Parts: sequence; C-alpha cells; structure tokens
Amino acid sequence: MQTVKTVHELQNKLSVLKEGSLIGFVPTMGALHAGHISLIDRAKAECKYVVCSIFVNPTQFNDPNDLAKYPRPISHDMEMLSNAKCDFLFLPTEEEIYPGGLKNELSLNFQELDKVMEGHFRPGHFDGMAQVVKRLLDIIMPDNLYMGQKDFQQLAIVRSLLSQTNLPIHLIMCETVREPDGLAMSSRNIRLDPKLRKTAHLIYDILNWAKEVISERPISEICAEAMSRLKHQKDFKPEYFEIVDGITLKQIVHIKNHDFVVACIGCWVGEVRLIDNIILKKSVKIL
Repeated sequence: MQTVKTVHELQNKLSVLKEGSLIGFVPTMGALHAGHISLIDRAKAECKYVVCSIFVNPTQFNDPNDLAKYPRPISHDMEMLSNAKCDFLFLPTEEEIYPGGLKNELSLNFQELDKVMEGHFRPGHFDGMAQVVKRLLDIIMPDNLYMGQKDFQQLAIVRSLLSQTNLPIHLIMCETVREPDGLAMSSRNIRLDPKLRKTAHLIYDILNWAKEVISERPISEICAEAMSRLKHQKDFKPEYFEIVDGITLKQIVHIKNHDFVVACIGCWVGEVRLIDNIILKKSVKIL
C-alpha cells in the first residue's frame, strides 16, 4: 500500500495507472473496523485499484467536543488497510483539503434531504459532509464510490450530490456490518460504557421489531412505540425513530404506496450517539 499525503502526489500516481482500469474509492474518517474493511473488500473485488482516504473533517462536526474526542488510531488503521491490500491511502492535512481556508462553499439544493433526522439534530453536519465528499471526488475522480448503509441519510445526500453535479461516478451502498449481538459497527462503539455496551443492541432489536410488524400496525403507532421503548431503557435518550421513503427521506403513512422504505434511528446511549437503520421494503434497484 502506498501512503500519499498531498493532492499533487496522489493525482500524479493515479494519472499513470493503466487506462481503462477501474478505480474504487472508500472515504473514511479513520478509526477503522471490520465494516470499513468490508468496503475495501468489495471495492477490491470490483475494481483494479482502490483508494481509501482518512480525514477527520472538522466542518461536519457541530459539536467541538465530539471532534476532539473522535478516535485517531492511525497506525492501527494503516495496518488494517495494508492487510486488506488497499492500493493507496490518502492521508491529507486540513490545508490540502481546504486550501486557503476553503470551507462550506458548496451550493447545492438537497430538497430537504439534509434537514430531516440527522440534519435536524446536527445542524450543518451535512453541509460539511457534502463539501468534503465533493472535494475528495474532484481530487480522485474514481469510477466507483463505496459507502456503508449505516449512514443511510448520508448516502441519500451523496446520491443527490452526484446527480446535481453530473459526476460520472457509480455510488454503491454496502450492507451494514454488525457485531454478533446486532449492534452496527461504528468508530464510536469503543467509547460506549462497558455496561451500556451490553444493552446497546436494543437499537437493532427495535429496528427488527418494526420490520416484523410493519404490515400489521399503523406506522405512526410503530414509531411511537419504538420511541417509548427506547425512552424507558436506562441511559437511552432517543432523538428520532422514523419510517421514511428511501429516496426522499420523508415520513410515510402507508408502506404500500412506496417502493423503497427504511426505518431510521438516532439515539444517545450514555455519552455516545449512535445511528442505525433497516430496509423495510425495496422493490426497485436504487443503489
């Protein structure tokens, strides 16, 4: 694996690759786990070359404390990527990504995709996410972009970004990788209190419960009961449980009226904020 720290060097290296060779790209903020490596594996299976970036993007943190606490085990990350046979690690500084102090200057209309759920509770987060993803895509110009289903709202926004900017990049959603008890793998999981880690799987349990009863009960009742169950769990503080259209992210009333339906959740478990989702219906090929 080659580690590259500047835009100029990376673009020079990519420019001399065999013409016609597919390039896969996996953007990350580091603190890698098996979920990230599954993205690398998928990219390796489908592309000739794979680029992974590690950049803790300050513009998508609305809480400075969250940014300060974000884990940065770079040596461990590099070892994992090398073992996965990633071809290039792009490890830029903030100055490389935002030359001249470039910040949130991306002007796109996400049609409320960035305002609901995560957007409501983390204002400005998706502005920063979209800005850095667009910047990385402009630098690397991959053929395929691999992202995990766990960040479903992020995927919806990136899909819109690609459409609005006419970038010829194929977005591929990869299934969420989970711990044995069902908890979605996340870089934040290591910050969970050990006692709360034992009950954190409740988030996935409730998503599965919603999938089991979706055809039997009104959606409004399912969402209300899910929130109630979470609120009554000690040290759980749910922010939302919503069942939405998988394209527009708008709350739905009847599942039969939609081709793509997803249940999404955002919840504090002690001092750690976790998100997850589960696809309830998908009768069209989107990602």
